Amino acid sequence: MKKNVLLLETIADEALSLLHEHLNVFTGYDDASLKDVLAKQQIDAVITRGKGQINKALMAACTDLQVAARCGVGLDNVDVAEATARNIKVINAPGSNAATIAEHTLSLMLMLMRNMYHSAAQVKAGNWNWRNQYSGDELNGKTLGILGMGNIGKRVARLGEAFGMKVIYWSRSVQDLPYTYLSMEDVLQQSDVISLHLPFTAETGTTIGAAQLALMKQGALLINTARGALIDHEALLTALNTGKLGGFAADVLPEEPPAPDFAIVQHPNAIVTPHSGSLTASTFRYMCLITAKNVIAELTAEGAEPASIFNLQALQKASS
Repeated sequence: MKKNVLLLETIADEALSLLHEHLNVFTGYDDASLKDVLAKQQIDAVITRGKGQINKALMAACTDLQVAARCGVGLDNVDVAEATARNIKVINAPGSNAATIAEHTLSLMLMLMRNMYHSAAQVKAGNWNWRNQYSGDELNGKTLGILGMGNIGKRVARLGEAFGMKVIYWSRSVQDLPYTYLSMEDVLQQSDVISLHLPFTAETGTTIGAAQLALMKQGALLINTARGALIDHEALLTALNTGKLGGFAADVLPEEPPAPDFAIVQHPNAIVTPHSGSLTASTFRYMCLITAKNVIAELTAEGAEPASIFNLQALQKASS
């Protein structure tokens, strides 16, 4: 007898077809449809992407729930602690977005450093002569400071190095890498470009505030493709307005979508993309497909890949 999976958001067609082959698939893309499914079906697994919340209330409503899964890496929208307490396995796709987010980071870096956004906009507006007032620079010879040297941070470091940048970094631990490890304060003070690749948790809180921005070089660039809440955006706006910060680029914001009056989005020295870094065709397909395969495996005798079960150690500890 097929088990039941609930989708909170759309997924790649190939992954959806795979789910239909092995499971009964139900969708709860809005409150009304979700309420209807929960009233009629016993759910064995829930799959989300970046918005649908797998929280305590949903878990309580799904009394047979075995798996809470996200087609992606970060688990901000999954209550991992609650899932662990209920002996529910949390499945994600670790490492699946490292290459594409690193590419996106370098794209934002290049756009800021070379002033490419304004250049293209002026040409589209018919102003070819804007080249006479163009101001921009290049990555070659600059110092790239990376905060957080996980899978994505390492890829960004290699790409920066390929562009001729000197790479320095701070992470929660020193790693065996061909880059110089420094304190966070020294990285901020010495870098021409700072790129954030840290997780955001209640314990870590905001990483870049007024004090950290004050340490940065005059006119330095700040890139954030990690989590919007890592930055104090009021302090960021002040730094942009005073010219302390030369530019800011991000694929993430503290609130998504942002309020219409969120000043950073409209700032002339800021570039913001709509959390689309991992939505490239190849990565989106892969994240959805690998997650679907592991959910199917976990709901059958085969079992999911251990590396995909985020809370595996916590579950094993609780059962020992």
